[in-house]
Amino acid sequence: IGPGAPSGGRPGPLEQRCDRPGGCPGPGGGMAAARAEGPPLPGPPGGRPRQVCSRPYFVVLMVFAHLYVLNVLGLLLFVHLSAGDGPPPPGPPGPVHFMKTLSLKPLLFEIPHFLTEEECKLIIHLAQLKGLQKSQILPTEDYEEAMEMIEISQMDIFNLLDHNQDGQLQLKEVLTHTRLGNGRWMTPQNVREMYTAVKADPDGNGVLSLEEFKQLNIRDFHKYMGSQKVKMSDLVRNSQHTWLYQGEGAHQVMRAIRQRVMRLTRLPPEILEHSEPLQVVRYEQGGHYHAHMDSGPVFPETACSHTKLIANESAPFETSCRAILLEGYDGGGRGSYLQDSVSSRVSFSQSLIQNDVDLRDTRKNCEKGNLRVQPQQGTAVFWYNYLSDGEGWVGDLDEYSLHGGCLVTRGTKWIANNWINVDPNKRRQLQFLHEMARYAEEGDEAQNEWTVDKSYSNMRVEL
Repeated sequence: IGPGAPSGGRPGPLEQRCDRPGGCPGPGGGMAAARAEGPPLPGPPGGRPRQVCSRPYFVVLMVFAHLYVLNVLGLLLFVHLSAGDGPPPPGPPGPVHFMKTLSLKPLLFEIPHFLTEEECKLIIHLAQLKGLQKSQILPTEDYEEAMEMIEISQMDIFNLLDHNQDGQLQLKEVLTHTRLGNGRWMTPQNVREMYTAVKADPDGNGVLSLEEFKQLNIRDFHKYMGSQKVKMSDLVRNSQHTWLYQGEGAHQVMRAIRQRVMRLTRLPPEILEHSEPLQVVRYEQGGHYHAHMDSGPVFPETACSHTKLIANESAPFETSCRAILLEGYDGGGRGSYLQDSVSSRVSFSQSLIQNDVDLRDTRKNCEKGNLRVQPQQGTAVFWYNYLSDGEGWVGDLDEYSLHGGCLVTRGTKWIANNWINVDPNKRRQLQFLHEMARYAEEGDEAQNEWTVDKSYSNMRVEL
């Protein structure tokens, strides 16, 4: 009973019975004296529950969590930037371009907006200022003399033409090798007329046996080809073109385009710097380019044009060795196409000639091509002319890279070809790059004269 209780033993109004150990709440919510004398209960004063962690501890935890996330992001970025074959080419970063895969055989990509409208206008303007010339496959006046200089027997010619080695020359076998001469595109009817003129096919069946071929005088063929009058529409290629220098001292836009190609292909700068200049081609109404290969297979008796002088090798044949083509359009005209045949690679060219229908003829059969690309201003197409050898170098020629320019039925089509030259013979290519680097270090003036086109390098054009 609390102190001061009435004599009756009942608690007063301000008093209450307390049987709890440690005391009971006192008036006003406090504890009685008995609680103060007992052991303190756990927890902070005032009865508030203890916090799981303090504010400083939470701040430190969050700092470490953010640092961990940043480290992970930094590692992912490092892996992404290190995924390429080497450091990116010098120069400021350019715009982002998206590549669309149009074909896997051959491997071909389309890149919209690769060139801006202003760059297209500048390229055309520079080409017109320099002057365009008719595109010729081979100079007609030098053809007969060049063929006579080639030391090759008549039997070797027959074996070269006889693809299936059956001892007979069919029309389609001969047609696959008739790009030369005066640049005329040969049709099956043209070959029959030539046979008749030189009396090559006595029985008139359109097939030459080995015995019939031995009776021929090869010069008669060359004379016949030279005597034929050829119209522009009869040529393998009906267009005009010029070359624009992109090396040191060239217009800043031309240099910027080369840097853009370098970043796209991720090739060493020295390979691009020593490749062909930019070729600008104009196809007017009626213009075309029949299906062709940009490069040719390299046999032991063949040399690449860009490494032949440096390698100091003599060879009866040479080819351009264009490993990669990037072709940009300024629009207009009709789309170019790629012929992607599904037939055997061994008889690839012959399979495109069936029943006197030559699918390589872009003036007549362009609609039969497996893939057609409609030109759009600033759009580029990008493909490889060679397969990989599996060891990081150029391998065999990809025969599925056969392509051509369709007949332009209206307007004018402008294109810009950026070929990248690589010799399939790795030793010759490395020797060529080594010699070119040595010339550059020595400042050889003679070398500068034959490698640099300075006809407009200092020209400045207001865009």
